[in-house]
Amino acid sequence: MGFYIPYGELSAKAKAADSAITSLMEELEAVNFYNQRADVAADNTIKEVLIHNRNEEIEHAVMLFEWLRRNIDKFDEDMRTYLFQKAPITEIEESATGGASSGGTSPAVSLGIGSLRK
Repeated sequence: MGFYIPYGELSAKAKAADSAITSLMEELEAVNFYNQRADVAADNTIKEVLIHNRNEEIEHAVMLFEWLRRNIDKFDEDMRTYLFQKAPITEIEESATGGASSGGTSPAVSLGIGSLRK
């Protein structure tokens, strides 16, 4: 990915996060390559090998996601909100943000005092 801030100015945590994110991007790119190649493989044996390789890359990507979840709080928060849910993803977002995309900001929070309009 590269560094946007001089390397020496970054914390060890930021450097580790860069390594994890860059590696995750590479793993997902490999998943895509293997998936496309398996999709068009005419020979069933090579197709099986390609699918096996793709699945290994998925395992690596998931391990990196887990590291990110453990080390960057927002990953943990959003993974707990979105992953392993049955509702449509956009409905989960609407529920989590109070009906609109938060764009990275917190949704309005009620003070519990009721409406001033009566």
